[in-house]
Amino acid sequence: MTISTSSLVTPSTRPDSNCPLCPRLADFRAQARAREPGWFNSPVDSFGDAGARLLIVGLAPGLQGANRTGRPFTGDYAGDLLYSTLLEYGFARGVYQARPDDGLKLVDCRISNAVRCVPPQNKPLPVEINCCRQFLSATIAAMPKLRAIVLLGRIAHESTVKALGLRLAAAPFAHGAVHVAGQFKLYDSYHCSRYNTNTGVLTADMFRKVFATVQKDLG
Repeated sequence: MTISTSSLVTPSTRPDSNCPLCPRLADFRAQARAREPGWFNSPVDSFGDAGARLLIVGLAPGLQGANRTGRPFTGDYAGDLLYSTLLEYGFARGVYQARPDDGLKLVDCRISNAVRCVPPQNKPLPVEINCCRQFLSATIAAMPKLRAIVLLGRIAHESTVKALGLRLAAAPFAHGAVHVAGQFKLYDSYHCSRYNTNTGVLTADMFRKVFATVQKDLG
C-alpha cells in the first residue's frame, strides 16, 4: 500500500476532515459516512488544553466510540474506565455521560490517539501508524508544559517513543513501566479496552495505579 506525502510538508496537530493520506482509512471513513451520516466520521482531534502537563495517547478512535461522537474515548467501554479514573484522580471534573456535550472538562490533561481515523477491526496498519505520527509529533510539540505521557497499549507506546526520537529497545513496553525521555516521563499501561478488562489482562486497580503514580509525580 502507498500513502500520499503531499500533505506532509507543514506539521499540524490535526488532519483535515477529509484527510486522504491513508487510502484504506479514507475508504473506511467514506463507508461509515454512507452508512451512518449522522455520526462524526472524521479524523478525531485531541481533547483538552494544550497547556496541560499530562497527555494520554490511545490507539485510534473506536467505530461506535470516538468515530461516532467526535471526542476521544467517548461512547465506548474504554471511555467508561478512562474517564472514571481521570475523575477519581483529579484530571477531569464534571460527569461523564458518554456524549461530547456532557460538559466534562479535563484538568491539566489532554487526550489524543496515535492514529486519528477509525481503522477496520480497530487494527491500523504499520504504514498508517507511521503516516499519522506527524500529527502526534506536532501535538507533543504544541504542549509547552507537557511533562507526563500515559501510553495506552503497545502501538501508542511505540509510536510515541518513535515520535520522541528514541530507540524502542531503550524504552520497552510493559504495563506499569515508567521511562524517562528527556523532559518527559512515559507511563505505560495496557489499553483500557473491553477485551483487556474482560480477559483480566487489565484490571481497574491496575489502571488506577498508573494514574496514581502520575498524580504523585506531577505533584
